[in-house]
Amino acid sequence: MTDEQISSAAHTLLANWTRQTRIEGLASGERPPTRADGYAIATKLGELSGDRVAGWKIAATSEAGQRHINVEGPLAGRIYGRRLYGPDAQMRLGDNIMKVAEAEFAFRFARDLPARGAPYSREEALAAVGSLHLSIEVPDSRYRDFTKVGAAQLIADTACASWLALGPAVEADWRSLDLAAHEVTGHKNGEAVARGSGKAVLGDPRLALTWFVNEARQFCGGVRAGEFVTTGTCIVPIAIKAGDALHMDYGVLGSLSAQIV
Repeated sequence: MTDEQISSAAHTLLANWTRQTRIEGLASGERPPTRADGYAIATKLGELSGDRVAGWKIAATSEAGQRHINVEGPLAGRIYGRRLYGPDAQMRLGDNIMKVAEAEFAFRFARDLPARGAPYSREEALAAVGSLHLSIEVPDSRYRDFTKVGAAQLIADTACASWLALGPAVEADWRSLDLAAHEVTGHKNGEAVARGSGKAVLGDPRLALTWFVNEARQFCGGVRAGEFVTTGTCIVPIAIKAGDALHMDYGVLGSLSAQIV
């Protein structure tokens, strides 16, 4: 894609973010033919937004999630500062068309992992992590039917990002735990409605972390110290509506709550 096409696509998506409107898909002259073009549009969208990149997300880290949105693998997207909440957040649903909440592990980076030719190893990725956090994501899309537009367009729209609640650094010794086997329970309005484990996240959240740093290395200019990545839902996404109270229980790692308004 040309710089002009990339800029035009980013302006289109930003307009729909701003107005909270939806499109069927990007026009033929704006539609990214490759993942690399999708990431170029997402980068431009971030520049135009005037917001800071607080962190990142990974979409479709489970086979079920990939089938749901008709993609063959995970997608990376940016989480912006104005869309980041803390614990016990009141998360605005608005005209969200996905209407789900997800329980996720998030890793915060203590040092940069810049773009480079050689892939980062799992050991390098984990060594760059300073802390583990619990998170609740409420994703959304600027496409009316996000299951039909394909991976490149979803990437351009920053991988169905919208709102994220991020908890404080986990105090428990998470590095000694088997995060793949670690169980997570999602509660809605006081009732346990979803159970899962880190295995849902590409088999292990640490594998998802490694996938992300290499995707960012190749397409996003790497990652910077202070940023985080939330690695995908450990549970089947919970259907939500305004007024719902959410509580995600991560066992010995703690819990995180949010109110949907």
